[in-house]
Amino acid sequence: MDHIRFAVSTGQGRETMFDDVRLVHQALPSLGVEDISLHIRTGDLKLESPVFINAMTGGGGTETTKLNGLLARAAKETGLAMAVGSQMAALKDPAERTTYEIVRKENPDGFIMGNLGSEASVSQAQQAVEMIGANALQIHLNVIQELTMPEGDRDFKGALERIAAIAESLHVPVVVKETGFGISREAAEKLANTGIAAIDVGGFGGTNFASIENERRARKLSYFQDWGVPTAVSIIEVKEVFRKTVLASGGIQHAQDAIKAFVLGADAVGLAGAFLKQALEGGEKGLIEEIGLLQEDMRMMMTALGAAEPARLRSCPAILSGGLSHYLTMRGYNPAMYANRTNN
Repeated sequence: MDHIRFAVSTGQGRETMFDDVRLVHQALPSLGVEDISLHIRTGDLKLESPVFINAMTGGGGTETTKLNGLLARAAKETGLAMAVGSQMAALKDPAERTTYEIVRKENPDGFIMGNLGSEASVSQAQQAVEMIGANALQIHLNVIQELTMPEGDRDFKGALERIAAIAESLHVPVVVKETGFGISREAAEKLANTGIAAIDVGGFGGTNFASIENERRARKLSYFQDWGVPTAVSIIEVKEVFRKTVLASGGIQHAQDAIKAFVLGADAVGLAGAFLKQALEGGEKGLIEEIGLLQEDMRMMMTALGAAEPARLRSCPAILSGGLSHYLTMRGYNPAMYANRTNN
């Protein structure tokens, strides 16, 4: 509950570098809104919606049970996949299982992702999947959050080996995600040598868990406040070296952010902070309406870009400027290549 409260109070930044992406309008799109399909292809992950509710909650007793139930009903109503927050709390204290099990109870046929940290064993991963009948399992990387957390971990040895073992042992796909500080090209290259099905970049620029954990510290670690790979950069770097599904999350606040994520190479996008805020302020009905509006806005923008489905957005031209262009240039990329693509 501390995390939920501070996530809302600290809010989301606009440091994703999506604001440095300008879409190129197509005056002759040769299609209409009715021609737009939001169907996506995500390999072994088998997601059906281009947007999903990313990991947020669980393990906080009655209040998080109610919130997870609300999110699950909204996911069922809108056809979105949903991820739960870290299930380690329930593995340590079985009394917390109900805060996660409510999701499958409210959404018996939906696509639900379990969630554990990279410290988890194969046995714990299997228990997490069984707990909620998960269709996939997220393994989250949260080095900066743990280092800033007063009671957090300080040793991250063996994480890659544990991830590889879990991916090899589970009967459901494994997704590796960051929790808001991004995945670099170097990290993605290491993950590409494992059997995971997808990477969720979890880039810098949205909910800042260093800020959240600093609210819980007597002495703040201010140097972690602006630490991380911005979401726009992370999508491009991961996409270059990881040939399977790339999910974009980290500060995606609305449909235009989602469209830009697809243009940069994402296969699907996850929202957490924006959906959490809407759920707390507008309740279940408000969240369902917000998801419907987000999907409508995506269709409108895709029409203006001449892209009949999300995968076609990856060939739409876009101008990358400012800090994003500089960052990519320094990392060896040519931002101009995005400006001269042809959406045939």
